Amino acid sequence: MRRQYQIIGEQIGEQIDRDGYHPGDRLPTEREYAERFDVSRTVVREAFIMLELAGRVEVRKGSGTYVCRPDERPARPTAPSSPGPVEDIGPFELLKARQVVESAVAAAAAELVTPSDIRALSALLAQERQALETSTGGQELTNAPDQADQAFHLLIARATQNTLLEDAVLRLWEQRDRSHMWRRLHGRIMDFSYRRSWLADHDRILACLKKRDSAGAHDAMWAHIDHVMHTLFTHSDTDDPGFDGYLFTRGIESPSS
Repeated sequence: MRRQYQIIGEQIGEQIDRDGYHPGDRLPTEREYAERFDVSRTVVREAFIMLELAGRVEVRKGSGTYVCRPDERPARPTAPSSPGPVEDIGPFELLKARQVVESAVAAAAAELVTPSDIRALSALLAQERQALETSTGGQELTNAPDQADQAFHLLIARATQNTLLEDAVLRLWEQRDRSHMWRRLHGRIMDFSYRRSWLADHDRILACLKKRDSAGAHDAMWAHIDHVMHTLFTHSDTDDPGFDGYLFTRGIESPSS
C-alpha cells in the first residue's frame, strides 16, 4: 500500500525536476506545500524526511529545506537485517496508530492491573527519572531514558493479561525502532530535556491505573501520545528561524497553549 507521504514526496520530487530547481535552491515551506496538496503538515514533513533519506533534499535547522547538490547526497540507508523488506512508516502515522492502540490497552490494563504491576511501573518511572537526572541535566544523549520509556509502555500492555494486546504494542515499538524516518526526525531533537514533561504524563497514567480508573487511563494515555506528537512536530520545525530555541528553554508549552 502506498502511503500518503510517499505520494506527496514523489510529487514534490517531480516538481523539483519539472520547475527547474537547482542544487542549493530553497524549497517552499511545509505550510505552503500542505496548502498546495491539501494535506496536513505532518504528511509534508514525512515526505521531506523521505526525500532527505533518498538524497534529494537537505534539511537545514532553522533555515528550511534545500535541493541537494549531487555530491552532497547521502548514501541511501540500508535496512536492518530481517526476513524480508521493511516498509518504512511515517513517524506521525506511527504515533497516531500507537495513540489509538495504547489508549485502549491502558483502559484494559486499568481493569486487571495487579499490585506487582503497579510496583514494577513505579520502579520504571523511578528509573526513567534517574536516567534523566544523570544525563547532565538532560543535555547528554543517552538511550537510558528511551529504554525506560519503552519498558513502561510495554509493561502496561502486559498488565492487560492479553498476549495479543501485548504483542500489538510490542510490534508498534519494534516498527519505530526499525524506522529510518523515525531516527531522522528524532535526530533533530538534540537533547532529552523535553522528556521531563513526558515523565509527568507517565505519572498521570500510573495514578489512573492505581485507582483502576479505566476511562481516566485511556484519556491520560491519549493525552500523553498527543503531547509526544505535538512536541516532536513543534521542535523539529525547520521552517521556524527559532528552531534551536528549545535548547535554551527549561519547559515545554502544552499542546493546548
